[in-house]
Amino acid sequence: MRVWLATVALVLMGLCAGCGMTCCGSGKGGAMTINRESFGRTPDGQDVWLFTLTNANGMTVKVTNYGGIITHLFVPDRRGEMDDVVLGFDTLDGYLGEHPYFGAIVGRYANRIGQGRFTLDGVEYTLATNNGPNHLHGGLKGFDKRVWHVQTHQDEASARLIMTYLSKHMEEGYPGGLKCMVTYELTNDNELKMTYMATTDRPTVLNLTNHSYFNLAGHDAGPIYDHELMLTADHYTPVDEGLIPTGQVAPVAGTVFDFTTPHRIGERIHDVPMTGGYDHNFCLNSRNGSLALCARVYEPKSGRVMEVYTTQPGVQFYTGNFLDGSVEGKGAVYNQHGAFCLETQHWPDSPNKPAFPSVVLRPSQTYSEETILKFSTR
Repeated sequence: MRVWLATVALVLMGLCAGCGMTCCGSGKGGAMTINRESFGRTPDGQDVWLFTLTNANGMTVKVTNYGGIITHLFVPDRRGEMDDVVLGFDTLDGYLGEHPYFGAIVGRYANRIGQGRFTLDGVEYTLATNNGPNHLHGGLKGFDKRVWHVQTHQDEASARLIMTYLSKHMEEGYPGGLKCMVTYELTNDNELKMTYMATTDRPTVLNLTNHSYFNLAGHDAGPIYDHELMLTADHYTPVDEGLIPTGQVAPVAGTVFDFTTPHRIGERIHDVPMTGGYDHNFCLNSRNGSLALCARVYEPKSGRVMEVYTTQPGVQFYTGNFLDGSVEGKGAVYNQHGAFCLETQHWPDSPNKPAFPSVVLRPSQTYSEETILKFSTR
């Protein structure tokens, strides 16, 4: 934490930790590399960049500062062969068009807020209703559609992108000027660490996550039914027809939501009521803010394993139910159940559910959450 706070201080001074300037190129000893290339311009003329981070094992992650989007993630299989395991596009144009938040930072509020409104300190705030009658993933122009400022840092152990964005008071209807920082860090242990920090100048609500779509057999490998999933969650939050939590916290035991021991994702996916698959918040057993194992996914054909660790109290397990073949990216057509998401988060509609873990951020507080994706094989 002290190292992290020191990094924050340097970023706030406009410097990159380690060298005091923005840096790209080869890391010490060639173990880590960060490369930057042009990824185009937004319609309003802002430059967009694509950053490529590679570790000593050849694991590679590509991130654009448009929406903080993870565009590619190359991970070795049990034979050492690399595949891109996230859905997305090869060009900026794909991300400027309609897509289901592939790889993006979503905020200010990840997931849904019922009826697009909430009350904070006696004041009601009205948000865009961009998901039927509800508010989803920050509104019409959330963090996924903003251009983030990026600085880089690398050493023998890791390569980092430090992304910052200032969200103005009442942007998308949310109160408070919010200084937000998201760090992506690739390590030689084949970990991708995502750290979120923010401060506000007046009370607001905040819930940040990354919305990558994974297929550990390869982004173009078809349905994820044979992936085996384990979740450290004894409870989940049932939803209504609009996917808004009812307020109940229900046990998973004896239901299709029980992943406390590994199950094939396809084993019971067609028995999930209403949603065409899984699209539910799971209440993690560790909710005290400590970094703990959240999920483990194993893909038997490739042997790839992805473990998810987080400080967040919940995770949205989503199985690409709304992918319908209308979106094509990186040479593949993305069909229903062609990927899964594990969006570490606070629980949906928490601003309207006082019994749920609080998402209120006040000027005296610092928002701080971390999620780690650790890849291995067996």
